[in-house]
Amino acid sequence: MTLNCRGQLVDLSNPKIMGILNITPDSFYDGKKYDSIDKSLRQCEKMIDEGASFIDLGAISTRPGAGELTLDIEKKRLLPILEKLLIKFPDCLFSIDTFRSEIAEESLQMGAAIINDVSGGDFDKRMFGVVGKYDSPYVLMHRNGDSKTMQNNPQYENIITEIISHLLNKIQVANKNGIKDVIVDVGFGFGKTIEHNFELLKNIDLFQSLNCPVLTGISRKSMIWKYLGVSPEKSLNGTTFLHAFALQGKSQLLRVHDVKSAKECIDLLQALS
Repeated sequence: MTLNCRGQLVDLSNPKIMGILNITPDSFYDGKKYDSIDKSLRQCEKMIDEGASFIDLGAISTRPGAGELTLDIEKKRLLPILEKLLIKFPDCLFSIDTFRSEIAEESLQMGAAIINDVSGGDFDKRMFGVVGKYDSPYVLMHRNGDSKTMQNNPQYENIITEIISHLLNKIQVANKNGIKDVIVDVGFGFGKTIEHNFELLKNIDLFQSLNCPVLTGISRKSMIWKYLGVSPEKSLNGTTFLHAFALQGKSQLLRVHDVKSAKECIDLLQALS
């Protein structure tokens, strides 16, 4: 599989890393760490040096329970930092973590390469059309409910078949809107219990049936630290172990906070293949 990112073909036959760059004050793990231009530039450079192929830039928290912020706040946080990052790292492929089509369009006009939409197009009906217009890859994530309510007793009869069916329908709509490169994300922690999350990870290989690259986003999430009885800060070891499991399940992309550890995981698994 390959992705066409601003005319650059990215080969996914070997798994790639998407480094997380949160410029929010309230993210569950790294809030306030990179909320200035200087901090963001340093962290971006570090992740690129450690082996990230993509940098995923987000200006509002989408964690369970997060409040919704206005379009203006998202713009004021995101666009000045994106502008500086694009100047400093012109060869880097930036992904924009947003569910707003206006943010997506302005970011793509500036030079961003990918749109990562945690709503799967549900929160803004213009999103698919905008992404298709710019011929950008699109991360299509499954979620069940909004940020405030999605963890209130989520229910599924068969979580695997239901999410595959949901994603398949969304892929067809995305394709009709001109989106050629869809990346699927099962949405760990978004309207799922801990048990649901582990069921999804155990069967992550089944999502290859969608014929799209699979992105796994489990880095330091509560399915790890709550199960182990630790904290997000102490969940790197568990994250790395589950990254190895996801890679064995043929995930093509890992979205991570800790690039160096994820890259070592990929390299060591390739040595065993």
